[in-house]
Amino acid sequence: MSSPIRILADHLVNQIAAGEVVERPASVVKELVENSLDAGCGRIEIDVEQGGVKRLRVRDDGRGIPRDQLALALSRHATSKVAELRDLEAVGTLGFRGEALPSIASVSRLTLTSRAAADADDADSAWEIGVGADGRLIPARPAAHPPGTSVDVRELFFNTPARRKFLRTEKTEFDHIHQLVRRVALAHPEIGIQLRHNGKDILSLGAAGGDERKVLDRLNALLGPDFAEQSLALEESAVDLRLHGWVMRPAFSRSQPDQQFFYVNGRMVRDKLVTHAVRQAFSDVLHHGRHPAYVLFLDTPPRLVDVNVHPAKHEVRFRESRQVHDFIYRVLHRRLSQGTLGVTTEAVPDPTPDAGPPPAQIAGRPARAFPAVGSASPPRPAEVRDSRLSYQADLAFQRPRAGARSEPSSDPEPMAPEPASAASQSMPPLGFALGQLNGVYLLAQAVDGLVLVDIHAAHERIGYERLKRSWKSGEVVRQPLLVPVPVQVAPREAELFASHAESIARLGLIVERLDAGSLVVREVPALLRQADMERMVRDLIADLAEQGRSTRLEEAIDGVLATLACHTSVRANRRLTLDEMNALLREMERVERIDQCNHGRPTWVKLAHEDLDRLFSRGR
Repeated sequence: MSSPIRILADHLVNQIAAGEVVERPASVVKELVENSLDAGCGRIEIDVEQGGVKRLRVRDDGRGIPRDQLALALSRHATSKVAELRDLEAVGTLGFRGEALPSIASVSRLTLTSRAAADADDADSAWEIGVGADGRLIPARPAAHPPGTSVDVRELFFNTPARRKFLRTEKTEFDHIHQLVRRVALAHPEIGIQLRHNGKDILSLGAAGGDERKVLDRLNALLGPDFAEQSLALEESAVDLRLHGWVMRPAFSRSQPDQQFFYVNGRMVRDKLVTHAVRQAFSDVLHHGRHPAYVLFLDTPPRLVDVNVHPAKHEVRFRESRQVHDFIYRVLHRRLSQGTLGVTTEAVPDPTPDAGPPPAQIAGRPARAFPAVGSASPPRPAEVRDSRLSYQADLAFQRPRAGARSEPSSDPEPMAPEPASAASQSMPPLGFALGQLNGVYLLAQAVDGLVLVDIHAAHERIGYERLKRSWKSGEVVRQPLLVPVPVQVAPREAELFASHAESIARLGLIVERLDAGSLVVREVPALLRQADMERMVRDLIADLAEQGRSTRLEEAIDGVLATLACHTSVRANRRLTLDEMNALLREMERVERIDQCNHGRPTWVKLAHEDLDRLFSRGR
C-alpha cells in the first residue's frame, strides 16, 4: 500500500530547497554577496574559516534591514525585489526568489545582524536575529553593528551529514570561494572587497570608482600583471545591446578556459550561445587547443533576458538569441581584426551563410583607440607583386642614412636618427626598418620604441588574409565527384540537413536527399576535394542540431588557405633589402589580425623606451 499524500514540514521544505541553492560553501557566499550588491553597498567584507565549513561571514555597508522585517527576511519566498508578475518578467536585481536565506538557515546555524540606513525609524540601533537548531527563529535582540548587514553562517551542513561528507578538502572549497569573489570583483570595480581566510588577508581591493587606471589595476591584480597591457578594450552598441570589456590578444591565449568571464546585466553566466559566438570570433586567430581569455559585459534591457531558468541562476535565456549571438560575434570579430594597430576593417561577414538579415548597424567605437602616429596623410601603399614577397616599396617610407647599403647583412644596420619632432610627425605605427637579425627577425625604430617582427609569421598572416579575400570575393569553385558519396542518416537528420541545403550549397557543397534517411554528396568545394565528405556531412548535421548553424565548411576552407599561405611565405635566412623590409611593415599596418600568425603566435612585439632603459638601468 502506498504512503498517503502529506504536506511537508517547513523545515524539511527549506532543506530540500537548500539542495538546489546550497551546493557548497561558495554557493552560500554567492547568495549573500548578491544580496549585499542588491542592497547598494560600497564595501563587502568576507571572512572564511576552514574553507567555509566552520564559518562564513559576509558584511556590507548597504541599506540594512529594519527590525520589523528581520524575521521576514528569513521566511521562504519573502523578498523586496519582486512584487508582481511584470517584475519577474524584467528582473533588474541579482536575487529575486527569496529562497536563499531560509535555505541557508535550514542547513546551518545562521545569525542575521543589521542596522537600517540613516533615513529609517530605527537607524540608531542594530538588531540581531538567529535560527535555532530546530529551525525556529530566535527573537530579535539589540546588537552592536555599523550601518549595513552581516550574515554569519556557522557549521554548514551540521544537520545534513550526508551533504557534508561530499565536500572536498578545505583548500578546494576555499578555492571555489576565491574564484567566486574574483568574478564579483571583476564585475563591480566600484565596490571595495576584502576576503580573509582563517584570519589571513587574501584579497584587499579598494573601490575603483570611475578611475580607469584603478580599474585596470584591479584587472591586473585579479588576472595577472600583464592582462591589461596585453588585452584589447572594446565597447560597441546596437539597438538594445551593448558589449564592453576586455579581450586578451590571441597571441596570449591560454591552455585552459580559466579566464573567461561573461556577464549579462552584471550577472555572471555560463551560456552555450555566448560560448559559441566567442569561439567563432576567435576561430581564425587561435592555435588548436588554445582558449581565449576575456572579461566581457553584455548590457540589455531586463525584459529581453530571462534569468529565472536555473535554480542557482547560472544560466539565462535571451528573447532574441540569434541577434545576441550575431552581435557578440560581430563586435569581437571586428575588434580582433583591428588588433593593437587599430586597422580599419571591412564589413564583418555573417557568422553563417544562413544568418538572414544582419542586426542593426553597430554604433560607437572601441573604448581604446590605436591611431597611427602623427597627422600627416599616409603615403601611397606598398605593393606586393607576388606571393614570394617581391615588394616594391614607396621611397617615401625610407629613412636610411646617406650611403647606406641596400642589402643588409645579418646584423642590424645602423641608421641616422631623425630629429625628434620630425619623427613624431611622420613615423608610422611600426616605424622604419633598421635591419635584419639572424635572417629571421626585422628590427624597426618606432616613435615609442623598438619593434621586432617575425618575418615569416608576418608574411604568413598577410598571405592568408589575401587568400581569404580572394576566395570570398570570387565565386566558389566546385568540384563534381566522379563517384558520389552516400551518407546514411536518421530521417530527422536528413530533414534537418535538407532545410539548410540551399545555404550550404552557397559554400560549394551540393548534397541531395534520396529518401527518408539517405543523402548523397555530388559536388564539393574544390579546395576540399581530398577531405572526408561523409564525416563532414555528419559533423554539419551535429552542429545544426545543437546550434542551428555550422561553420565547419568555412573553417575547413580556411585551414587549407592557411596551409597555402604558410608554404608561400618568406622562409628564414632570406635577406631582404631595406625597401622590402619597410614595404612589409607598411603592409602589416593595413592587414587585419596582423598581431598573430595563422597558428596564434605573435608576429611582432615592441620594446618601449622605458623597457630598454630598464634593461640597461638607465635613469636609476
